Amino acid sequence: MEWISAIVQGILLGGLYALFAAGLSLIFGVMRLVNIAHGDLIIFAAYMALSTTMLLGVHPFVAVLIVVPLMAGLGYLLQRGLLNHTLGSDILPPLLVTFGLSVIIQNALLEVFTADPRKLNGGPIETASIDLVGVGIGWLPLLTFAIAVGIIAGLQYIFYRTELGRSFRAVSDNQDIAQLMGLNKAHIFGLAMAMALAVVAVAGILLGMRTSFDPAIGGGRLIFGFEAVIIGGLGNIWGTLAGGVILGVAQTIGAKFDPGYQILSGHIAFLLVLAVRPNGLFPRVEH
Repeated sequence: MEWISAIVQGILLGGLYALFAAGLSLIFGVMRLVNIAHGDLIIFAAYMALSTTMLLGVHPFVAVLIVVPLMAGLGYLLQRGLLNHTLGSDILPPLLVTFGLSVIIQNALLEVFTADPRKLNGGPIETASIDLVGVGIGWLPLLTFAIAVGIIAGLQYIFYRTELGRSFRAVSDNQDIAQLMGLNKAHIFGLAMAMALAVVAVAGILLGMRTSFDPAIGGGRLIFGFEAVIIGGLGNIWGTLAGGVILGVAQTIGAKFDPGYQILSGHIAFLLVLAVRPNGLFPRVEH
C-alpha cells in the first residue's frame, strides 16, 4: 500500500509540474521561444500573491483573481516591448535576453523580500485529506491536479477550436504568410505570452501554498518544466500533463528508496525517455 500511495502522490505532484510546463509548451509551440526566465516568473507570481494576501488580507485563492490578470498583462507587455525584438532565425538572442531577465528577477526579489523562505497560507486545505481505499490523498494536491487538467484542457480547446488558436497555429507554421494574410504576429505573440504567464500565475500560487519558496528556486522549477515538456513531446499540450506525471511518479518512487534520490530519480527518468524517444513520448505531428 505504501508503494501505491507513493505512485498516487507522484501523479498528483505531476499536476503541479504540468502547470510549470504548460506555459513553456505554449510559447515554444507558437513562437519557438525558449524562456529561461520561466521558473523565476513562477516565483515572481508566488511573491505577487504573497504581497496581495498580506496587503488585502485575502486567501491565496482570492489573490488568483488579481495576480492572474496582472501576470497576463505583464506577459503581453514583456513580449511586445522586449522579446519580440529578439525573435528570428537565431535562437541565441532570446536565450540571452531571458537569461538576463532571470538574473534581474532573482536579484529584485532578493532585494525586496530577502533570502528568507516564504509560504502562502492556504488555511485548513493544506492539511485536509481524504482516505481512498487506505491511501491518504491531500485535498490541495488533488485540487492542484484537477486545476492542471482543467487548464490544459482549456489551452487545448483554445489552440484547436477558436479563432485565436487558429491565429496561433498560423503564425507558428509560417510567420511571413500569416502576416500577409492580415495577422499581426507581434500582437499574436503578445497574447501567447499573456496566456502563458496567466498559467504561470496559477502555478506560482499553488506552489506557494504547497511548499516554501525563496528568490533562488526558480531555476529548479524551470528544469522540472523543461523535463515535463520534453518527456511529453514538444508542442503537445496534453503531453505536458503526461510528462509531469511521469516526472512526479519517478521522484516519489525514488524518495521511497532514499529521500536524497527524489530529484535524481526524476532526472534519470527524463534521460531514459530522451535516450529512447528523443522527440518525447507524444510529439506533435506536423501535417
